[in-house]
Amino acid sequence: MQTRSVATVFGGSGFIGRYVVKRLAALGHVVRVAVRDPEQAAFLKPMGGVGQIVPLAIPITSEAAVRRAVEGADIVVNAVGILVESRAGDFNRLQADGATLVAGAAQAAGVDRLVHISAIGADAASQSAYARSKAAGEAGVMGAFGRATILRPSLVFGPEDKFFNRFGAMASFLPFMPVIAGSSRFQPVYVGDVADAVMAALADATTEGKIYELAGPKVWTFRELLQWILAETRRRRPLVEIPMGVARLQAAIMEHVPGKPLTRDQLILLSRDNVAGDLPGLAALGITPTPVEQIVPSYLRRFRPGDSAADASLSR
Repeated sequence: MQTRSVATVFGGSGFIGRYVVKRLAALGHVVRVAVRDPEQAAFLKPMGGVGQIVPLAIPITSEAAVRRAVEGADIVVNAVGILVESRAGDFNRLQADGATLVAGAAQAAGVDRLVHISAIGADAASQSAYARSKAAGEAGVMGAFGRATILRPSLVFGPEDKFFNRFGAMASFLPFMPVIAGSSRFQPVYVGDVADAVMAALADATTEGKIYELAGPKVWTFRELLQWILAETRRRRPLVEIPMGVARLQAAIMEHVPGKPLTRDQLILLSRDNVAGDLPGLAALGITPTPVEQIVPSYLRRFRPGDSAADASLSR
């Protein structure tokens, strides 16, 4: 790829997006980071040279703003995704309509390559609004930009993740570890591998128009993940099964709590397997998947008993 070309990353300050921005900058691209709040994306600037990484206020729901963001760009990556709606309809607005808008703008601007990050479990027939919006986003992207590459990660882990960190914190202060749908299977994938998959797709024209499912080397049940988290945090906690009916009632209440720690839509996702199927994956992109055991202990360590950092975070 030509250096100093322009790349636009939607959601570039997010969990996955920041790793993509870092890799693009390292290759010499000028990176436009299209986000809602450029101030919150300022931490990305040191990843590149002076003026190389440019945060822009670009609502993904604004056609005019999206068109400005991709004008003159050679590469576009859409890493926008949410797990919880701030207001009703956000899944469709951001993950379906927004994705389609980005793809259409990229096509109109003559963008060379588009990589869209979706999710394993994207399904137009799902009971989950999240999964349906992901499927609608994929359909919209391929309809508007048929040469796009779609990447579907499983549960993504890394230092900033909201899965291992959340349950590590829970292990620190709860007298037991709640288990919902403990037999559901997951295939956690390292955020660095997902970012590498984006770069591999951008560099290989044979990935155009294809879908890849990105998953780690091991399939875990939810119960196994919780047991492993307890062992890594050195917490002796019983695992307590929560009946789905009780969990739904709790979720209905928590949906009205700031931060929405649990929603009914998340319960639907938890009750479904999230593992790779027959589509090509990381190996097809030349990437060896990184095990959970190689990365996660480094950031779960702070939740062990007596860790001052963990104690401080829990006191805030």
